[in-house]
Amino acid sequence: MPDLQGRTVFITGASRGIGRAIALRCARDGANIVVTAKTVAPHPKLPGTIHDVAQEVEQAGGHALAIPLDVRDDTAITAAVAQAVAHFGGIDILVNNASAIQLSGTLETEVRRFDLMFGVNVRGTFLCSRTCLPHLLKADNPHILNLAPPLNMHARWFREHAAYTMAKYGMSMCTLGMAEEFRGRVAVNSLWPRTTIATSAIAVNFPPEILRASRKPDIMADAAYAIFRRDSRSATGRFHIDEAVLREEGVTDFDGYAVTPGVEPYTDLFLD
Repeated sequence: MPDLQGRTVFITGASRGIGRAIALRCARDGANIVVTAKTVAPHPKLPGTIHDVAQEVEQAGGHALAIPLDVRDDTAITAAVAQAVAHFGGIDILVNNASAIQLSGTLETEVRRFDLMFGVNVRGTFLCSRTCLPHLLKADNPHILNLAPPLNMHARWFREHAAYTMAKYGMSMCTLGMAEEFRGRVAVNSLWPRTTIATSAIAVNFPPEILRASRKPDIMADAAYAIFRRDSRSATGRFHIDEAVLREEGVTDFDGYAVTPGVEPYTDLFLD
């Protein structure tokens, strides 16, 4: 399929990490990037704002539109999508990357954190998809990509953090259902890393040695880019793993993605 020149990519949670990396990879083709996230001013503990990423997109060769967005707010989603369509003329790709995490047991998971994870992960993914779909249905090669794991019903993935697992699997079920509902019209897929990825979420929720044994967000960005270039009429309904996608594209050397070259990467959650 052609590259992403002139195509419009709407990304949630794009102020840092994997969302930022996907934005910059698509920008190198000259894509239009709608950079959305809550972070509009520098955070004392977390790097990046939507305006920082928008500037990087322009420097990389793309065209950027930064829009503040809390995906729990349905009115804000409607307004953001309308603004993106008015600015760029349509939407070709939606990346549901925004996500909330708390790896805690049932008794340790506060109601507000439960609601946050379900509001961002499940409700946010569903509503962003629902709002973008009328525009995606008009595009030539439309894709929805959810940053969500393959559905793995082994009890070990629920035992330690049931709320988080349910919330991420809610995103995965959006993939499962919408891929079939819009088969032949809009591709809907999930993408998940084989290894932990060096993001703020990993830095906060895992020991330092796991961060050192992680891969850079670029591997997810390169895998997402490969998926976006596939034919949306047939390349749908899959729960992709980043490394497997790139192997399908002919990549065999992954050392360049390592945070610490020579260290065996740490396998991510939900993968046996």
